[in-house]
Parts: sequence; C-alpha cells; structure tokens
Amino acid sequence: MPTDPTPDNDDLVINLDGVGVLRSGAHLLRDVTWRVELDERWVVLGPNGAGKTTLLNLAAGRLHPTTGTAHVLGERIGRTDVNELRTRIGLSTAALAERIPAQERVRDVVVTAAWSVVGRWRESYDASDEARAQGLLDQLGIATLADRAYGTLSEGERKRTQIARALMTDPELLLLDEPTAGLDLGGREDLVARLADLAYDPDAPAMVMVTHHVEEIPPGFTHALLLREGTIVAQGLIGQTVTSEYLSKTFGLPLTVERSGDRFTARAA
Repeated sequence: MPTDPTPDNDDLVINLDGVGVLRSGAHLLRDVTWRVELDERWVVLGPNGAGKTTLLNLAAGRLHPTTGTAHVLGERIGRTDVNELRTRIGLSTAALAERIPAQERVRDVVVTAAWSVVGRWRESYDASDEARAQGLLDQLGIATLADRAYGTLSEGERKRTQIARALMTDPELLLLDEPTAGLDLGGREDLVARLADLAYDPDAPAMVMVTHHVEEIPPGFTHALLLREGTIVAQGLIGQTVTSEYLSKTFGLPLTVERSGDRFTARAA
C-alpha cells in the first residue's frame, strides 16, 4: 500500500490514528490511520457502505470515534469545543443541502454560513460579509443568480451555491461529500473544472472530496484514499493509488483504470 512519510504534527490538518467507529453493532470504520497536510487535496473513493461519509463526518467534527484518536486542525475530537472547531471547517453535504429553504435567496444561502445558520432570520451581516458572499458566487460562476430563490436553481447551480457557502467562513479545511452527484455531463464537467481551479489555488484550504467515480476527480487533487467495508485498501499519492489493482480491490471486481493527463476513467476489465 503506498503511503507518505509522517509529517510533523504542526503540518497536519487531519490526523486519525487507529480510528474505529461502531454503531448498533456494526463497524462503520476499522483501524483507520490517515493524515492530511495543509497543502494537500484528497479524494476518498469507495462503493456504497464503504464508510466514506462516516470518515467525512469524523473530519468535520460531527462524529466521535469509538476507538483510536482523531485530531482535526490540531484539536482532539472528544476533548474540544466542536462548535468552535466547526467554524474552521467548510462542509458541503446532501444532508445540509436538504435543510436549505427553497425560497431563500441564493446570496443569503451563502452569507448565513457566517453565523452557522440555515435560513436568514434576524441576524445581521455587514457589507464585507455581503461582498464576500457575492465574490464567492462569482468565483463559482453563478453571480447573476444571487437574487434568485434557491428552489428555482438547477441541480448544478445548487451544488455550486453549496460550495460557495462552504467557503464563506474562509475555512482551513474544505470537505465535499459527492459534490457532482446527480449532475448531467455538462454540469459535472463545469463543476470539476471549478474544483480544479480551487485545487490549484495555493491560498485555498486543504480539501477532501468524497466520490464513487474516478471520472469525477478534479485535476489538481494530489492524494487518494480508497475504502472498502470500513477499512483502507490504499492511500497515498494519487498516481500511485488510483490504479487498476487498488480500484479492483476496492470495488470487488476487475477494473481497468486509464489516465489521460490529469483525468481518470475506469471500466470493467
């Protein structure tokens, strides 16, 4: 299994050591050791039920490990104020998206992240907050939709709005749970290109993206972690990890992986 040398603790954004998660007698994760550095962009691959979302919830401080230790941004999960920790993490998930009111203005969907709320109410925002929200919408290519109701957007536009919201607090860690799920080919490729721009930006936060499909890995992502049944099949530099051998083990059938430039494809062998 490819691995990287262990960095100094000061460089670690995520540091899981022998982590296991047990719920209702089922092992969602087993003996997971994983380290993410400040300038890395990780993709997490695996079939349904592999433990990808559980791993992301650990990294987001929304789940405690049953065994082992989990440090995120230097804080140990279970021994820190997770509410404060979460303000330093940008998170985009389907569960959060489902809570966004359909009638909410797109700009408000983004700016309310500054108060960690969903749905604008009586809280106030200054001009710099509004400007940052508008700038992020522009960065994601949807500035003209700022005054539209969220419920009127296409699925691709909603995904980009969710990512803008995740970036609103200028997080140190950005977590994306299947950001291209449900998109058509054009929507997927547009979003992959925008995520690639973000990945190449040296000022962008450390990034972790969960997906089922190698075709959805944006250029600029540096590392990959492959999960099957809650255990790590492989992790390390993306070119050494996203291979026919490791992907076949991960998905439980013979697969052929091909790489063209910075994009991957996979098919049954």
